[in-house]
Amino acid sequence: MQSSEPVGRVVVGVDGSASSYAALRWADRYARSVGGVVEAIHVWDTPSAVGFAGPAIDPDFDLTQARERFSAELGALFPGERPPGLKEVLVEGDPSEILIRASRGAELLVVGRRGRGAFARAMLGSVSQRCAQHAACPVVVVRQETETDPVH
Repeated sequence: MQSSEPVGRVVVGVDGSASSYAALRWADRYARSVGGVVEAIHVWDTPSAVGFAGPAIDPDFDLTQARERFSAELGALFPGERPPGLKEVLVEGDPSEILIRASRGAELLVVGRRGRGAFARAMLGSVSQRCAQHAACPVVVVRQETETDPVH
């Protein structure tokens, strides 16, 4: 007998850090156990610098390359066959805002404990903290599995 209830959607933030890959693996295991699907979201912000003349967009940034790199990273994380129902989403904006918005209607939001970049290191989990405080569903914060957890 088939259930009329929708399949649980598990949203996971993936930023290329080891803890975000651990979060994605955790989300995949959880989704498989409950018959859900995983929505892997990579949030990017247009690389720019604010100078005397105002913001300048990085001319080397290529959205197509970013999309291909994200897809390749997911392929390396799940060699052979991707998890059934894995949806790849690449979105521009503020990571915590995008993930909080994506949490609407989700069964669970999964994030890594630490992200990438100097700002993430300085804030020690600001995205995960904001998500835990404001998400529309329960939030699981996953730490990096080991200090040498391979990215690929």
